Amino acid sequence: MRETKAPLECLQAALPKAGLFAGKTWRFSPQPFPLSEQLHADLLSLGERLWTFQKACNDLYSLSASGRQPAWIAELLDRGKPADLVAFSREKAFRNQVPQVLRPDIILTETGFVLSELDSIPGGIGLTAWLNATYSEAGVEVLGGGSGMLDGFGGIAPGGDILVSHEAETYRPEMEWVAERTGHRVCDAEGYGARTDKRREVYRFFELFDLKNIPAVAELQAAALQGDVHVTPPFKPCLEEKLWFALFWMRPLRNYWRRALSDRNFLALQKVIPKSWVMDPQPLPPHAELPGLGIHDFEELGDFSQKERELVIKVSGFSELAWGARSVVIGSDEPQSSWKNAVSNALKSFPTQPYLLQRFHKARVFEHTVYDPVTGDVRPFPCRVRLCPYYFAPQNQPKLAGALATLCPPDKKILHGMKDAVLVPAGVESAV
Repeated sequence: MRETKAPLECLQAALPKAGLFAGKTWRFSPQPFPLSEQLHADLLSLGERLWTFQKACNDLYSLSASGRQPAWIAELLDRGKPADLVAFSREKAFRNQVPQVLRPDIILTETGFVLSELDSIPGGIGLTAWLNATYSEAGVEVLGGGSGMLDGFGGIAPGGDILVSHEAETYRPEMEWVAERTGHRVCDAEGYGARTDKRREVYRFFELFDLKNIPAVAELQAAALQGDVHVTPPFKPCLEEKLWFALFWMRPLRNYWRRALSDRNFLALQKVIPKSWVMDPQPLPPHAELPGLGIHDFEELGDFSQKERELVIKVSGFSELAWGARSVVIGSDEPQSSWKNAVSNALKSFPTQPYLLQRFHKARVFEHTVYDPVTGDVRPFPCRVRLCPYYFAPQNQPKLAGALATLCPPDKKILHGMKDAVLVPAGVESAV
C-alpha cells in the first residue's frame, strides 16, 4: 500500500457540519485498514456467494410457504410477525425480489475470518462513501476508489426517495450526504404515503418491526402491489432474520443448500458461517442430543462452565433489539447467573421472538496507527477489527464497492461503532 496519509485537518475539514451519524463521534486514522491480497480476493468471491445464499433463502421460504418444502421453515421465520405483513410479503408480485444491498459483518480471526451476521438494510453506507471520497482526495488508495460506494448506491432505486423512519434517525445525516450526490431524496417514512410527489423508485431505510409506527406505509404497500412504485429492500421480514445461519447448518436441509448454492459455494460458506442453532425449547426424543453441543435440552446451556460458554445469544430479527448489538450476550463474558437468565429468556421468547445461538470466534488483535483525539499526534493503536464490505446488485450482479473497518480497543468483545472506536476505509496491500 502507498504510504500517503490522510492528514487529520483534511478529515476534520471535510466532515459535514451535521456530521454523518446524529449525535455520534468516532476517532480517525491517517491510513486505511490494509487488506491482504488474499483477503481482498476472498471478499470479491464472498459477494457472489452471499448473493446466491440470499436468493436460496428467498426460494426456500417460498417453497415452504407453498408446501413444496417442509412447512416448519416458513412457520419458524414467521413467528411474531403480523399476519397481514406475512401475507403481503408472499404476494406473487414480489416472489423474486430480494434486497439489492448486502453487508456482512466480518470478524477477522487468527485463522481467517467469520461472518457474525448478514445485513440487508445496513447503516454506514454514507459514512463509508464519505471516508472513501475523503481519503481518495488526500491521495490515499482505498478499496472501491473515491466513488465506488456512491456509484454502487446510485444504482439502487435510481433517482428515487430514501425513506428514513424516526427510529433510524441516527443514520439520516449520512443518507442525506449520499442523496446530495446520487440524485436521491431523503424523506420521512412516517408521512411518505400522503406525499403527492412520490417517485417511482423507493429505498426503504427502516426495519419492518417499525411498521406499527409508520401508518402511511399502507399506502406505499398498495402502490408497490399495483406496480406503481418499486420498493427495495422488499417488504419481506423473513429475509431480515438472523436464523438463516442456523438453517444453513441444519442436517435436514443440507441437500437443499448443496443444490441451491452448488457444492463449491456450500463448502466455502461452511468455512465462514459460524455454527448456529435456533434456541427452540421443543423437547427432543430421549436418545437425541443437540448437534455440536452435546446436550439434550437448551436449558443445559445455563450450567456450562465459563470455558464452555464460548457462545453468543442474540435476537434473530423483527425487534428493536435486533440491531446495534443490543441483544448480544457473550457467554464467556457473563457471570453464571446472568448467562443462565439469558438462556432462560431466549427460550421463553421462542413462540413470538426466536433467538439465535452461535459459536463465538475471538477476533485477532492488530495494530493500526490512529490520531490522538487530544493532540492530533499519530500513535499505534492495538485493536480488534470488524470489517463490513458493501455489495450492491442493482442488476442482480453483486459488486464490492468499498469496506468499512471498525477498530475497537482489544478489551472489547462486541465489535461495533463507539466513541473510542476508529472508523476507517479498507485498502489493499500492494503485492510484495
